[in-house]
Amino acid sequence: MVTSKQLESLQLTPEIVNEILRTREIIVDAENAVVGRLASVIAKLAKLGFKVHIINVEKAVVSGDKKTVVESYKLMLKVKTHKNPYRHTIHRSKHPINILKKTIKNMLPKHNWLKNELVKKVKVHMGIPQEFRSKLIIKILDCDAAYLGRTKVVSVAMIAKELGWKGVTPP
Repeated sequence: MVTSKQLESLQLTPEIVNEILRTREIIVDAENAVVGRLASVIAKLAKLGFKVHIINVEKAVVSGDKKTVVESYKLMLKVKTHKNPYRHTIHRSKHPINILKKTIKNMLPKHNWLKNELVKKVKVHMGIPQEFRSKLIIKILDCDAAYLGRTKVVSVAMIAKELGWKGVTPP
């Protein structure tokens, strides 16, 4: 059973904590949130048994210089397999949703059947879907780039566009 003490790091009021404990569902706004910090918090919430919805994923940020960050993501696309490196590559997604999902998945326990169950509890959305507009949306301050004093940040949408994603961000 999850207690309110385990949700202390989210810096929420007691009323909001009680609502979260009652519904077992959390909606997190990823706008201006540092991806690595957000992924670790989301992975922890999934391990605690909560169903987590992440909105505004395209507005999440990665800290660092734009050129360095984009080059490190492009480097992952160049990795080939030993089977036939000229024909086969490892599939890596260029979509902002899958970039964040992969980061969260890597924060979960490895080689464990529980990992697949925990990944199913995390849903990632671009923009704010209609069904979440009237619900309680949480902004995690520990992950906010402005709160942490990060000056050089690159949005996930910008990284995806540099990798070749042709999608359009929602209004």
